[in-house]
Amino acid sequence: MHPFMPRTVIFEPSALQYPVGEKIYRYFQDKPVEIIKTPLSVFSKTLSELSEKQRYAKSKTVLAVTRNQQKKLQPCKPSADYQFALVSNCPGSCEYCYLQTNQSYKPYLKVYVNLEEIWETIAVHISKLQKPIVTFEASSNGDPLAVEHITGSVGATIEYFGKLVEGRLRIVTKFNNVNHIINKKHKGHTRFRISMNTDYVIKQFEHGPDSVQERLDAAEKLINAKYPVGFIIAPIIIYENWKEEYRNMFKNIYEKLKTIIPDDLTFELIQHRYTESARQRILVRFPNTRLDMSNNNRRLKWGKFGQFKYIYQKEQEEELREYMHQMIRFYFPDSRIEYFT
Repeated sequence: MHPFMPRTVIFEPSALQYPVGEKIYRYFQDKPVEIIKTPLSVFSKTLSELSEKQRYAKSKTVLAVTRNQQKKLQPCKPSADYQFALVSNCPGSCEYCYLQTNQSYKPYLKVYVNLEEIWETIAVHISKLQKPIVTFEASSNGDPLAVEHITGSVGATIEYFGKLVEGRLRIVTKFNNVNHIINKKHKGHTRFRISMNTDYVIKQFEHGPDSVQERLDAAEKLINAKYPVGFIIAPIIIYENWKEEYRNMFKNIYEKLKTIIPDDLTFELIQHRYTESARQRILVRFPNTRLDMSNNNRRLKWGKFGQFKYIYQKEQEEELREYMHQMIRFYFPDSRIEYFT
């Protein structure tokens, strides 16, 4: 798939004072995009005049270049000790994604240029936690690898973590944009996890991310480059023939990687869930969605962001858990399942 290219790029004036901001500005000089220099607060007002569907469609064509001013990092269990952001949002448009709610009013993609300030915040949190190894998730707010051809921020952050003794970086992606980071000096301190699902889920609910084979190609390149690699299977969805299709998914992964399966391969398993506010927004943005969000078929679980989320009934959840574990034990007996949630 072709790398993401926005139609409009918004530069906050302060972003151009940073080397990454200058680099991105130069990158777009010969590209067929509209360049606007304005505070994001001004641009966001223009979006507020649009309907929900119009605002979402427009935002998916916009790239905003700005700064990350967060100084206090949030926990990111069970994935990592903390989460931080190189980007916010994603060029993809997955119907089930929790970003549909988390970034609902400003769904455009933001990239952050103040890398050294972000790294300083990471260093502060390493010293605060006082653990032998402190892990940081870079993909909770979006997919930074999807825009690496524009920013170079993932590669720079990989090399920053490569120099750390206690810090470890974790990145999830649905994109095969790995050529830009293959030769970085990672020292084994960055684990990539490729987001995978069945053909049905990807074709039906994911709009924009790369194909299954492109993601597996990315995994192969990362393993050959000696990166620690894993797979995140999310969201796991129950539908007709789901067991057969998830078995085929694991088989495809095995067939692609069977000669290079690393000793430290990991899996993370996340069942489909949604909040009521997410359900309402998804139904507006995707009125013809086939995503099953029948509240009566779910049970409520209190979420860490202060909202109840709907997850599968206990019997279904246990069936999902056992079947996923069974498939992983069969195809990848030496791998580690980090969690099921």
